[in-house]
Amino acid sequence: MPYSHHSHSGQFCGHALGSLEEVVLEAIKQRFEVYGLTEHVPRYRLEDLYPEERALSIGDLSNQFMRFLDEAHRLKEIYAPQITLLVGLETEYITNDDLNHLHNLLKDNERRIDYIVGSVHHVSGIPIDFDRVTYEKALANFSGEEGVHTRGNHQMEQFLSAYFDAQHTLIRQFQPEIIGHLDLCRLYNPSLDLKQYPIAWGKLSRNIEEAIHYGALFEINSAALKKEGWTSPYPGKDVIALIQEKNGRFALSDDSHGPRTVGQYYLQVVDYLMQSGITELWYLGHSSKPNHKGRHISPRRIEGDWRLHAFWTTCREGKRLTDTVEPLFNFK
Repeated sequence: MPYSHHSHSGQFCGHALGSLEEVVLEAIKQRFEVYGLTEHVPRYRLEDLYPEERALSIGDLSNQFMRFLDEAHRLKEIYAPQITLLVGLETEYITNDDLNHLHNLLKDNERRIDYIVGSVHHVSGIPIDFDRVTYEKALANFSGEEGVHTRGNHQMEQFLSAYFDAQHTLIRQFQPEIIGHLDLCRLYNPSLDLKQYPIAWGKLSRNIEEAIHYGALFEINSAALKKEGWTSPYPGKDVIALIQEKNGRFALSDDSHGPRTVGQYYLQVVDYLMQSGITELWYLGHSSKPNHKGRHISPRRIEGDWRLHAFWTTCREGKRLTDTVEPLFNFK
């Protein structure tokens, strides 16, 4: 669908590629109608920097995010005749200090941040989506107490519970409009059956209910399809079914990390949506009235049958990349 609510660029993210403008131009080329420009909020401890950021200071990360906001709003204005750009952020929750900084960041940039993608990437202060080694380190922080035979299950139960508790804190405190990659906690275990961990499953159910209560959209994130072992987007079918059971609403995201991954795997997402029985899709749009958290954005249902949109026909005919879009202005 010609909508995405979650993206990154190499200009403002060390593990992405390309400039933010190149991402926008690719979205226009592919005839996206609404495209969300988001970036990770700054981290505030040196130990939380990733290897590609070791030359940066904490101040550099904060300045980089402010430059992202400046550039995103510049592009939003320039390309308004061709595409609706939304300017948002993707959360980090490593320690409670991150939430305090996020509160201040939102307050200081009240009218410059359209919406929030609420994501959790750490458990016990350790990244769970960087590589398998660090994921295993995060998992190892939890140990069973019932003996060798049950230790593995008990350990995973605790790990998943910690992830969903962090997610709940984020949802409750900031009420993000988009819930990002809901089940990222099983990135390195794509076949993990969450229902086998009843405590964690109950916490996930609680989170979904909390998000639905204030009107959040749950992203169908196509980026999972490039991960080893994944045959579906985030979230998996079991989580999709739970959201449907509670009448939750879905939105699309490509979670692109540069122009080459704009709209990536969207055709596979179509098949997944139809297999999952998702008959409605939603997207975010600007609103003259503030929402539940004072941000001028609101969810909107895609009118008609989303499966009949011309975007999908163009995709299947292989014509998505035939048109060239040049920058309207050449800033140096």
